[in-house]
Amino acid sequence: MSPTELTQNIHASMADGYIGDPVVIDHLLVALIAGGHALLEGVPGVAKTTVAKRFADTLGGSFNRIQFTQDLLPGDVTGSQVFNMQTREFELHPGPIFANVVLGDEINRAPPKAQSALLEAMQERQVTIDGKTLSLPDPFLVLATRNPTEQTGVYPLPEAQIDRFLIRIRMEYPSLDDEIELLSRWSESPPRPRAWLDSAQIIALRRQALSIHVSADINRYIAELAAESRQDTRVQLGASPRAALALLLACRARALLDGRDHVLPDDVRALIQAVWAHRIVLNLDAQMAGLGGEHLIDEWLRSIEFKGPANT
Repeated sequence: MSPTELTQNIHASMADGYIGDPVVIDHLLVALIAGGHALLEGVPGVAKTTVAKRFADTLGGSFNRIQFTQDLLPGDVTGSQVFNMQTREFELHPGPIFANVVLGDEINRAPPKAQSALLEAMQERQVTIDGKTLSLPDPFLVLATRNPTEQTGVYPLPEAQIDRFLIRIRMEYPSLDDEIELLSRWSESPPRPRAWLDSAQIIALRRQALSIHVSADINRYIAELAAESRQDTRVQLGASPRAALALLLACRARALLDGRDHVLPDDVRALIQAVWAHRIVLNLDAQMAGLGGEHLIDEWLRSIEFKGPANT
C-alpha cells in the first residue's frame, strides 16, 4: 500500500466517528511519520479525545490512556518497583507510558512532577524508575489534549515540554454543515476503525521519510524564517534549531504522504503554524496588544521570500 493510499484509508476510517476538519487527521499522520508527538488543543466538547482514540485505533500496537488529574504522581505514569512478599524481591510494575500510543488526556491538569515524568519519555523514548533506565516501545507516540481556556485547577506546561510536541493541532468548533451531520448521526455507534499499520510498517515509513530529498533552497528558507523569528523585537523566545529541524521532519513526512520524493516550499507554508506557533513566546507588550504566534508567523512568511524554483 502506498503512503497516499494509506492516507485515504485512514481518513475514511476516521470519518465514521469524527466529523470535522480533515487537516486534523493530516497533521496527526505527519506527527506519526515524522516520529514526533502531537498536542490537540481546543475547548471542551470539540472531540479532542475522540479523535486521539480513533486515530490510535487505526494503528496497530498497544494503546494506553492516562487521565491527568491534580493528584497524579510520576509513578502513576512511569510505573514503580513493588515488593513481592512471596519472592522477597522488588518487581517492576510498568505504568501506562509503556505503549506504542499514549493518550494523555487534559495534560495541563497534572502537577509539574507528573508532567515531568513525560518529559524524558517524549524526548529520550525511555523512563527512569528507581535509578534504572528502561526503553519504551518502538514506535512511541504521545497524543495529548489540552483546554487552553481553563484557568482553575490547571498547571502551565513549561516551555521545555511544549517544545517536545512536534506539532500542535488546533481543534475549532465544527462548521454548520458538519454540526448538522453530527446531530443527525449522534445515535449511531460508529464501527471501530481497522488497524491499517503495524509497528514495523510505521518504522519503515519513518525511515522512508528520512530519504525524502530536501534542497539547499528549502533548508535556507527554513533557516531564514527561524532567524526572522529570533530577530523580531516582539518575540522573547523564537524558533530554536530544534524547531527548525522539527519543521523539516514534518515537511518530509507531508511530502511522503502526498506521494512525492521531495519537499516543496508549500510544505513549509502548510506546516509552519502547527509546528512553530506553540513554541513562540512573545514579550509582554506583544501579549498585551493581543498578538499571537500565528499572527507573527504570517508576517514572517510574507516578509521572507522563497529563493529557488517552486518545484524544488
